[in-house]
Amino acid sequence: MTPYPHRFLAVFLIVSLTMIGCTQGNSARGVVDRFIEARYITIDHNQMQALCTGLALDKIHDEMKLTEGQAIDQSTRKPVVHYSLQQTRGEGDRMTFLFKARIDVPEGGSFKKFWMISAKKDGEVWKVSNYSEYD
Repeated sequence: MTPYPHRFLAVFLIVSLTMIGCTQGNSARGVVDRFIEARYITIDHNQMQALCTGLALDKIHDEMKLTEGQAIDQSTRKPVVHYSLQQTRGEGDRMTFLFKARIDVPEGGSFKKFWMISAKKDGEVWKVSNYSEYD
């Protein structure tokens, strides 16, 4: 076996991590991307809480009450989410992003949504301050 597959894998991992790092820092877009992952892909309420403040945090707490007792673990069917940024508004310490998403649910079909997610600086850290979903 030649060493090429290992080199390809190494290059792929480096490029992937670099691309993730471009939006994962302490930025409005970075926190919004992490929120999307926690909310729509991994369905991780603890991570969502850590990323939110204000009204967004209140919404997460309300949702947690509604889903109390429903375990989300490795056996939970999780959707495949494809999303793209459609519009960005704001400047300074407040930003709002509009995304178009296609959500594919295993054995449950596919549907489209628009997400409007706002972020604001909370001290020196960006947090999601509100979010809404539209058909």
